[in-house]
Amino acid sequence: MSVSRVHEPSVRAHNPFLRAQLAIAALFCSLGFQYATWAARIPAIKADLDLTAAEVGVLLMAAGIGAVASFPLVPVLMKRLGSARLALLSTLGLTLLLLALAAAPNYPVALLVMCADGVLVGCLNVAMNAQGAALEARYERNTMARLHATFSAGSLLAALLASGMNAATSSVATHFGVAAVVLVLLAAGARPGLLAEDARAEDKDKEEEKSRSRWTLPSRMTLWMCLAMAFGTVTEGSMNDWSALYMKDVAKASAELAPLGIAVVAGMMVVARLFADGWRSRWGDGRVVVLGSALAAAGLAFALVSGGVVPALVGFACVGLGCAAVTPCVYVAAAKQGSDALALVAAMGTTGLLAGPPFIGFVANSSSLVWGLGVVAAAALVVTLCGTQIRWTPVSG
Repeated sequence: MSVSRVHEPSVRAHNPFLRAQLAIAALFCSLGFQYATWAARIPAIKADLDLTAAEVGVLLMAAGIGAVASFPLVPVLMKRLGSARLALLSTLGLTLLLLALAAAPNYPVALLVMCADGVLVGCLNVAMNAQGAALEARYERNTMARLHATFSAGSLLAALLASGMNAATSSVATHFGVAAVVLVLLAAGARPGLLAEDARAEDKDKEEEKSRSRWTLPSRMTLWMCLAMAFGTVTEGSMNDWSALYMKDVAKASAELAPLGIAVVAGMMVVARLFADGWRSRWGDGRVVVLGSALAAAGLAFALVSGGVVPALVGFACVGLGCAAVTPCVYVAAAKQGSDALALVAAMGTTGLLAGPPFIGFVANSSSLVWGLGVVAAAALVVTLCGTQIRWTPVSG
């Protein structure tokens, strides 16, 4: 009897944190699920609208342009709606846009839909990370890396659903209709547990002081965070896009082994994010970012210098392991600077994710893919430098 009474309060104490953690995780899962859902049906959309490869490229770029263009809008919406309401509205908007893309009658309409999709992705990205940072601050427990792992889980869920729907029907509208139901269920499950107050409440005093001068330049600390986020997403995005080609054309892997490049990077990143919050508690965000990005740079450099399939897989694993906690840690640090800083850092992350892979392709075309991925290793090294300049929250206890 006494033992159960001793443990009962501690269980109750953890319930609010767990409820909020699961709700915010549903937002991260929604974003990964929505993105991977339409990305998985690009070949079908290309065929339905009779698009060329160049037109598909512009369609993909429209989403990135919309995400970057969302930067001036997001801080205003965050202050007026709060992160919880903005996240839910963005999720529902992305659900409707998924249906609109399936029903798009022509290419111009599809471009408009994808641009709007990018804007809402930018809104949800900032809002859900603000919720995650507020959860850490309220309960003084690290959880951001696990939340980012659920983004990857959402992408995996979407890939599995796409595979099943492809086997059952060729209709994009049917597939996206089922996906829309999943997104609505995730939003409905998230709504009760989201935090009513977020990081913007902590920053009210700062923002009131700056209310007369809204167009102030970002602080030096924010600029370092922007650089860390941009080069971190360049590293992450470029490895996702170019690792399989490197395995096939440079490492001379077989057709069966070539896809292992991206599988190793993505798999190691998901696993590392499940454990990264413990590393953050033990060593601090700064050390995790600096040592992690240095490991990514060194591992990839080793792979490029050594050549061969095994060194490539070892180096790619180092990239996945080292980069896993970079973006979660930078998002937490940016949220503590205010919603404006968080929106700017998120926009830079989108820019890095959008501009990185094409730039690596340009370098590869001009020289070789080895030099292209050498630029990726250098980008990881830049993250290491930026990490030494950011003022991280010290490890408590």
